[in-house]
Amino acid sequence: QVQLVESGGGLVQPGGSLRLSCAASGFTISNCAMTWYRQAPGKERELVAGINSDGSTNYADSTKGRFTISRDKRKNTVYLQMNSLKPEDTAVYYCNARFVLEAYWGQGTQVTVSS
Repeated sequence: QVQLVESGGGLVQPGGSLRLSCAASGFTISNCAMTWYRQAPGKERELVAGINSDGSTNYADSTKGRFTISRDKRKNTVYLQMNSLKPEDTAVYYCNARFVLEAYWGQGTQVTVSS
């Protein structure tokens, strides 16, 4: 059974950092594309950062240079290191695993950037 469990969200001041984790089970993360998305209130869900099966990464323009996606194959976990956080980064962050014919989502973790 495929399962994705996000953790690491919370309240942080502008300019601060957080590291999100996405623990996967039921499959191997290096066999698919793993992506972080976020959804702010009243807005559509948007891509934040992704890591492909070959290890290549991609980022949204708004997060490039501030966020870093990585994976630990031994722990079967994907991370999102978020630095220089801004109030506009406030959202629920979701982990996504995409295969050829299907995709899976985690339950999300709330990130709030506020002073």
